[in-house]
Amino acid sequence: MKTKLDNHNAETPPALTDAQREHLATLAALHDETIDTRDIPELSDEAWSAGVRGRFYRPVKQQITARVDADVLDWLKSQGKGYQGRLNAILRREMLASLKQARRA
Repeated sequence: MKTKLDNHNAETPPALTDAQREHLATLAALHDETIDTRDIPELSDEAWSAGVRGRFYRPVKQQITARVDADVLDWLKSQGKGYQGRLNAILRREMLASLKQARRA
């Protein structure tokens, strides 16, 4: 017997039931002091120093129209599939280098 899989993701989460909404409202009404956090270990400064900012960040893509020199486009496409992603990576690398240089100044 086949089961139907719901196709939910971050953009289309499943609808909440009335019970779920009520439970969330109850949780939201709690004062921070009343929440028992004894089973959650405190993180030391050392633990935080190993953290990586933006590790799971995925920027929103925006479709644009851009004019690129034909030889540049040919070179990007000659590298195989994913030339648009490579173009984005090159632009991001340059953007980050520029931001880093501006912070130093």
